Amino acid sequence: MLEGKNVNLRVAERDDIDFLVEFTNDIDINGEYIPIEQTARSEWMEAFDNPVNFAEGKMFIIQKKDGTRIGLTNHRLIKHYEWTEITYGLSPNERGKGYGTEAVQLVVDYLFLSKDLARIQAIADVRNKASQRVLEKAGFQKEGTIRKCLFNRGELRDYYLYSILREEWKEPRILTRTEKK
Repeated sequence: MLEGKNVNLRVAERDDIDFLVEFTNDIDINGEYIPIEQTARSEWMEAFDNPVNFAEGKMFIIQKKDGTRIGLTNHRLIKHYEWTEITYGLSPNERGKGYGTEAVQLVVDYLFLSKDLARIQAIADVRNKASQRVLEKAGFQKEGTIRKCLFNRGELRDYYLYSILREEWKEPRILTRTEKK
């Protein structure tokens, strides 16, 4: 488990499938900036049993200190490249409390401490000011616009590309530590 000040990240397990089905299929949780997609419980089970191997990565459950699951974050290291991409999302009632920024900082710390990466990147819908703030507060720089990046709610939408380089990170912003059992 990766421990932060207000949230922890733990690797998603099969026991989280019901949470994942509810979280990823709820249009209100995903909001207007995430493409609508529905994933069956059986598809999540298959994903745990037979992960796709084009990218190395992990999915983490974002949870409050009391263990309440409030969101997801993941990273995908695309093979043969020196970067990884992260995504993140929180339940609507947990947004605006700093949990998203802390979760992103934890993932960045984890990746730069455990992987030989030059950069970490993320995208944010150009209209999603909250997601842009999360990335900027976590030390990411806006690199530019990816035009017509994702199809969402009947239209191709533009996204901003953000990144943080290893030399910009310098040291952990959150005191990431692993839980000892």
